[in-house]
Amino acid sequence: MARATNNVAANRRHKKVLKKARGGFGGRSKLYRTALETVHRGMRYSYRDRRARKREFRALWIARISSAAKLSGTNYSTLMAGLKRAGVALDRKALADIAARDMTTFTTLVGMAAGK
Repeated sequence: MARATNNVAANRRHKKVLKKARGGFGGRSKLYRTALETVHRGMRYSYRDRRARKREFRALWIARISSAAKLSGTNYSTLMAGLKRAGVALDRKALADIAARDMTTFTTLVGMAAGK
């Protein structure tokens, strides 16, 4: 009796991995074993970086708000505490967008934070 193999499933599995490894250099996109290592590492990085992206954007928003606050004559922590006290429910993403695009509105918010 002939030896039974599972070629159809194995080929599918290999094709799936090689498709994900496209664009790699040399054997990383051509050879199954090295491509599998590349794909696993890439998946690990993508999982980690989906979380890191959130931290990076928050840091960017804070930097934008802070520099706009300094231009308006206050600092970041005083501004955020004042806005919270004034009951302004804007998140950092929205505040950073306002700071970057509309300085007059941002100056108004600084005034509200200062209690004027």
